[in-house]
Amino acid sequence: MESVLCHSFKEAALLERAVTHRSWAYENLPDGAEEDVRKIQNESLEFVGDSVLGLVVAEQLYLRNPGASEGDLTLMKHYLVSTGTLAKLAVELGLGEFIRIGRGEEKTGGRRKNALLANTLEALIGAVFFDAGYAAAQDLIVRIFANEFVAATPKASIDYKTLLQETLQADKLSAPVYSVIKTDGPPHQRTFFVEAVWQGGKVGGTGGSIKSAEMMAASEALKQLGHEKGGLAKTKD
Repeated sequence: MESVLCHSFKEAALLERAVTHRSWAYENLPDGAEEDVRKIQNESLEFVGDSVLGLVVAEQLYLRNPGASEGDLTLMKHYLVSTGTLAKLAVELGLGEFIRIGRGEEKTGGRRKNALLANTLEALIGAVFFDAGYAAAQDLIVRIFANEFVAATPKASIDYKTLLQETLQADKLSAPVYSVIKTDGPPHQRTFFVEAVWQGGKVGGTGGSIKSAEMMAASEALKQLGHEKGGLAKTKD
């Protein structure tokens, strides 16, 4: 694992904890108190790693895109720190084979789950931060995200559906459900009317395809939830 990260840990226990999923902790401390379980699993390190990652990504985007608006920077940041991007990078690094997970989680394909992979990568960033400081964590992130930083543009980062889902998940709410409620126009020029429904809200969107209509609905939902982030909606064009 150290060779993958290009970081030699002074405190090996940090690395061990970073790759320990709570399912492994519960199975290996069956009589342990909740506090004991928390001490050996990686969720606290994930919490710190998430914050360090957010700061480094914001810093790099600002330096690499000096003329970008706050809305554009926010959109790119959301994409770069999303579960999908983190999981993709974790797969490229081969992190799945290093994670300590419980037997039940193993049987359900835990090593391939996006959320678990993304969380482990954040935990490892947190571990490097505590082991060697901000500069070391910054170097790790810049290296791992090198290609992503080069490819990141506001238009390439637009994914309102993912952003909406992550916004709802952050508030402990279920993902939205999209339904086509009506179609209009001739077969070669259809307009689709889609409704996005989530706990406590419902909005509609239209588009020339079901996908574009869903994106429009997700964008409207984000507005309703107050997550436009300084110009998010203006980047649709």
